[in-house]
Amino acid sequence: MAETTEYDLIVIGGGPAGYAGAIRAGQLGKKVACIEQERAGGTCLNWGCIPTKALLKSAELYQKMKKSDIHGITAKEVSFDFAKVIERSRGVSNQMAKGVEFLLKKNKVDYFIGRGLVNAPGMVSITEGEHKGKFFKTKNILVATGCKMRHIPGLDYDGVRVMTSREALAATHQPKSVIIVGAGAIGVEFAYFYNALGTKVTLVEMLPQILPVEDDEVSKTLHRALEKQGIAIHTGTTCENFRVGKNSVKVDLAKDGKKTEIEAETLLSAIGVVANIDGVLANNVKPELDRNFLKVGDDYQTTVKGIYGAGDIIGPPWLAHVATFEAVSAVNGMFGHGTPKRVKLFPGCTYCQPQVASTGLTEKAAKEKKLDYKVGKFPFTASGKAVASADSDGFVKVISDAKTGEIYGAHIIGAEATELIAEYGLAVEMEATVDEIHQTIHAHPTLSEALMEAAAATTGEAIHI
Repeated sequence: MAETTEYDLIVIGGGPAGYAGAIRAGQLGKKVACIEQERAGGTCLNWGCIPTKALLKSAELYQKMKKSDIHGITAKEVSFDFAKVIERSRGVSNQMAKGVEFLLKKNKVDYFIGRGLVNAPGMVSITEGEHKGKFFKTKNILVATGCKMRHIPGLDYDGVRVMTSREALAATHQPKSVIIVGAGAIGVEFAYFYNALGTKVTLVEMLPQILPVEDDEVSKTLHRALEKQGIAIHTGTTCENFRVGKNSVKVDLAKDGKKTEIEAETLLSAIGVVANIDGVLANNVKPELDRNFLKVGDDYQTTVKGIYGAGDIIGPPWLAHVATFEAVSAVNGMFGHGTPKRVKLFPGCTYCQPQVASTGLTEKAAKEKKLDYKVGKFPFTASGKAVASADSDGFVKVISDAKTGEIYGAHIIGAEATELIAEYGLAVEMEATVDEIHQTIHAHPTLSEALMEAAAATTGEAIHI
């Protein structure tokens, strides 16, 4: 007879939503199990956010060393070992995964490597791995299985000629040339990484601009910066007639009725994600889906009582920090610790150089909503700290109500943008005004002064422009 154990909560998926939800339930004194198919941390920690940041830091450091003469420092014959760059990235992921496994144990979460299946409300089994055949009874189920990379139909992803970001993160051979299809955050980050290390990069985006979800002005500024670095960018362009050969990939770029053939050693597909829902629900378990993503209510509960969803599996935005927030909020709600909160405000970050970060409304969205708004903008070329650090590309842009000054959104392109955005995230959440940001003393000299100056620029009060 199959072994059966009863829990207060079973979490399927061990990524930023899954492990955070499991740990939070453990903190609340609940009996919890977390079933993860591969390793704690999920895609983000093992094959996404964390290892890519390690790669990007190596690329950034290499570029800084090559240009060290700007700082009066001579660094001759600077070189790199691509395989070691990848090895370090994998090591970082391994270290962080061990940390998550420790946290699960610390919070008394039973952690299983395997594939979880919701057999019925209140019943979960493991269908693959060393724990195959185990059945669990549970009061609550949290599905946090995330997403997987979308594939271009008809292409064989062999990890050599055609890759997604996952295969790229493990490939120890540096391609001499690469075509990257899709210029969202993943595509742009890999374009920066490869180009910084000397690979010839062609970046293709079917929409009119790279980073399509970002403010138009930010995207255009980044477009110019990446082209200046040597990346060939094609926007408003589709890829057709993929031809994968023994040593290269050929693609036809179509734009305005014209076609151009390009060729590269490797093609990296970064065209988005799809729900990782296959094999998670038994045939008799049928919560309502939206484009294969779980549809949930304000309490993160699906249309089947006792089954909840959080993270990428419930749809966009597909961001690790959003997933963590959703899972913790869902668990707090299901166990009576406050009212669950759905995500409306969040930071979006892209870790190329210059970095891009934003929160709240873009200027285009403000126009579409017919809001009466003002824009405050401050360039990093006027920031003493940015100039002293030789990182003066970009600007801070803040959008606020024309009458009250309440901040609707903020957009940053420049050094450490992904760190700086937190202040404006709090400001929008707290319904702060540009005047309150302006009247908050920011240390000098810091990059954060640009946040204050952008707020002051809304009313023409910025001192340094």
